[in-house]
Amino acid sequence: MKYLQQRRSSRKGRAFGSQAFSDDDPMTGVANLFDIGLEFIVGLLMILFSAYRLQDLFDQNSEMTIMKQQTDGSMEIIIKEGARIKATRITWEAAGGRGNRLGVAYRLEDGSMLYVPDEGDK
Repeated sequence: MKYLQQRRSSRKGRAFGSQAFSDDDPMTGVANLFDIGLEFIVGLLMILFSAYRLQDLFDQNSEMTIMKQQTDGSMEIIIKEGARIKATRITWEAAGGRGNRLGVAYRLEDGSMLYVPDEGDK
């Protein structure tokens, strides 16, 4: 016990002398680590939103369409018009057989695409 009292009194002579260096609460360090963790998570979310260009989700005037294809073949179309967001799930069976043939698309050797409309669409 005598050793601990001497050690505490020796802290008074430190050059920094601030309250943070003489605080005996062990939870202070844990709270600081928690704060750093929260700041890291918020920073990571901001980086992910900017990397995937998802800032338009928060803009009231933007319009965007996102198509997602699941592993089972179903698709989900997410449409954002202003503040309204609409999500629609579509399977290949539900979408099959609808629509008209408009023409033929060809992929050229250089990788570009060429669209040739059918004769009736001129």
